[in-house]
Amino acid sequence: MNRNEILKIYGTNYREMTLELLKRASLCEMLPENKESRIGIKPNLVSASEASFGATTHPEIIAGIIEYLQQHGYCNLVIEEGSWVGGRTSEAVQVCGYDRLVQEYGVEFLDAQKDRSFEKDCAGMKLNLCECVKEFDFLINVPVLKGHCQTKITCALKNMKGLIPNKEKRRFHSMGLHKPIAHLNAGIHQDFIVVDHICGDLDFEDGGNPVVRNCIMAAVDPVLVDAHVCQLLHYSVDDVPYIRLAETLGIGCADITKAQITTCGTQPEMEELPREHRIVELQDAVSEVDSCSACYGYLIPALEMLRQDGLLDQLDEKICIGQGYQGKTGKLGIGRCTAGFACSLKGCPPTENQMYEFLKEYIKETH
Repeated sequence: MNRNEILKIYGTNYREMTLELLKRASLCEMLPENKESRIGIKPNLVSASEASFGATTHPEIIAGIIEYLQQHGYCNLVIEEGSWVGGRTSEAVQVCGYDRLVQEYGVEFLDAQKDRSFEKDCAGMKLNLCECVKEFDFLINVPVLKGHCQTKITCALKNMKGLIPNKEKRRFHSMGLHKPIAHLNAGIHQDFIVVDHICGDLDFEDGGNPVVRNCIMAAVDPVLVDAHVCQLLHYSVDDVPYIRLAETLGIGCADITKAQITTCGTQPEMEELPREHRIVELQDAVSEVDSCSACYGYLIPALEMLRQDGLLDQLDEKICIGQGYQGKTGKLGIGRCTAGFACSLKGCPPTENQMYEFLKEYIKETH
């Protein structure tokens, strides 16, 4: 498979689709010759929500990858992931069905939240990575194609963030996300990519509004994949700065005109993905400075619930959120970082239902 290729397959039997896709991609020709090689499989288990919710990698795709590798004699396999700050990987493993997957195929699951870390120079930026990264002889990245409330999209490049410790995830947000994400991909090399484009939520990384596409993709270049995701979601590459930064670091090509996109089998007739992203309207109610993904990610759905209740327009104060508000004062804040505010919801992070109830009560008391 060439670096400029993106293969797609459509259907509803996700395990069989994955097997066929890997066969068409000739993955076996890219794998290490040594059958004892340590092969990592990195899904997206951002939170404890089933794949049909639009946030996490379908376990059937992982099953197809494992079967393909085992059929070709590779048995030293490990699924590795660390959920976002505020969530527990162990809960996501159970809810998403990965505990059953591990048992059925006899593979290892490594919780990156519990892994030790080490510092690595990633193209001029020192970052802390999980120890498991050192062990991979070959890494298969299995992201979900979806929207993101802070970076607009998340797919191949950002999915590597699950292989850093929680403390480093918080630091990424204090650094503005885009630059450290790009440099992270200089420190962690992904050898092959299988994109879950089955039903990702196009607004929120935590899911809730899945858009069914029943598509799985295969590629080698994570930068090109993310550039294609921008194209599908009606963004320009420059709308997502970490893509261009990653290209500058030599990680891949962001020029989508150079992509060779091929469909395996028949592609069903489909309308293009929605052009409007509801998150833009909701962000107007927020003053965000260096917030963690979980905290901000829970706030956006809470605001959506307020909008559906007809209450969002009654909110007369910007909601402050993020590490940039630590030690500061203000009127209305969400999360532990705004503890000094006159009206603040505790938690790191509080849940979206807690945020919803808190803001609903605030609106009620101020009107």
